[in-house]
Amino acid sequence: MPAVTAGTPVTEHYCDCDNCGPQQSSLRLFTLSSVVVMGENMSKRLKLLSSDGDPEDRSFHNPHPDWDPGTASADSEADEGPQGPIEDGKVSASFERRVQSKIKDLLLQMEEGLKTADPHDFSAYTGWTGIALLYLQLHRVSGEASHIQRALDYVKRSMRILNGRRVTFLCGDAGPLAVGAVVHHKLGNSAESKDCLSRLLQLQASVLSPDGDMPDEILYGRSGYLFALLYVCKELGAEAVDEAMLSQVVITIIESGKSFSAEQKKFERCPLLYEWHKKQYVGAAHGLAGIYYMLLQPSAKVHPDMMAELIRPSIDYIRHKRFRSGNFPSSLSNESDRLVHWCHGAPGVIHLLLLAHKVFKEDKYLREASDCAEVIWQRGLLRKGYGICHGTAGNGYAFLSMYKVTQEQKYLYRACKFAEWCLDYGTHGCRIPDRPYSLFEGMAGTIHYLSEMSNPEASCFPAFEL
Repeated sequence: MPAVTAGTPVTEHYCDCDNCGPQQSSLRLFTLSSVVVMGENMSKRLKLLSSDGDPEDRSFHNPHPDWDPGTASADSEADEGPQGPIEDGKVSASFERRVQSKIKDLLLQMEEGLKTADPHDFSAYTGWTGIALLYLQLHRVSGEASHIQRALDYVKRSMRILNGRRVTFLCGDAGPLAVGAVVHHKLGNSAESKDCLSRLLQLQASVLSPDGDMPDEILYGRSGYLFALLYVCKELGAEAVDEAMLSQVVITIIESGKSFSAEQKKFERCPLLYEWHKKQYVGAAHGLAGIYYMLLQPSAKVHPDMMAELIRPSIDYIRHKRFRSGNFPSSLSNESDRLVHWCHGAPGVIHLLLLAHKVFKEDKYLREASDCAEVIWQRGLLRKGYGICHGTAGNGYAFLSMYKVTQEQKYLYRACKFAEWCLDYGTHGCRIPDRPYSLFEGMAGTIHYLSEMSNPEASCFPAFEL
């Protein structure tokens, strides 16, 4: 079995879900409690297996009983009260101690593994900027100065290797520049923060260019740049980005969707339609749900008429594509109910539905978000691993979002049970991604999710939620 390599080139980071892009990533299996290195040096605590097993068997059976407020013995633990990780409607102190202990352990493993990481990958998705985002999150929840300093270290590492090939937050220069602006701002480095912001805003020209072949999705397209602008507005203040500039990006995305919808003769049914690699994807990473989610953000300031006439009917169009299970197809042409990932399936679409409920004040969106949550609970412990793009941690964020909207303890309990699964990192025989310590594929994303247990009300899916 070959050693795990440093990863794919910076030019293209497919979401590694065996579904999108012109090539599929090779995956490996592991069984021991430690996770693998990112690079050529394999951890001695790993046991690689030779077979990927049944490709259609994508999730583990969920062994946890569901939340039952009327039963005092549901999933009881000797050291954790009658509802396991929940006590008096909140995450129990004993469970939080377990989580914090695991975070410390995983951070040590992650830092050791990053010594052999691809030195040229600056991306938020699989590279140094993603690690900076993790340390920003740890600083937010703990207030420890050491975490913001580590974030700065990784920002500086990213900034030295920007290549100008992409302009998005997750896979391009916009991510390091936006995170750099925020980190420097928090440290009081005004000149450095302004320089990062200025360079970020200069990327707009390529985003608006009518001559380019830029897509509109989040990983590589205009919506990914839009997120970067909204992110700095959230962290630095609305005045960080001129409203006219923001509007130009929004209008460009909308006009692109209108044009392609008309070309496909679907404007009456779906006024905003988009494709990536010749497919009309539905999910959050490459598809309609992710694009609509960005346009629906209040800080994007889309005109109410466009909301009503373009975005809302487009959301309703993909709502009607859902399976009976409550899950969603990976693309409009795919009739297979297989993927339950943030990148493809209910765990990504649920965030769109919850935001649509907030914006349009209609219960149908919340009902269908609840249906998404059910299929995630049943099929969300993924053999793909523990990451956030296509792993258990990313699926757990769906429950945190449901909890924030509904305040139902059931969803907090479910989020904690998915976190509990992640506490046994490396013991389930999951597949190993090519960048096993990264934010979106690997351990950094799991740590990010575990850190949310200290304050679930303030949870935020990185590089996606605002």
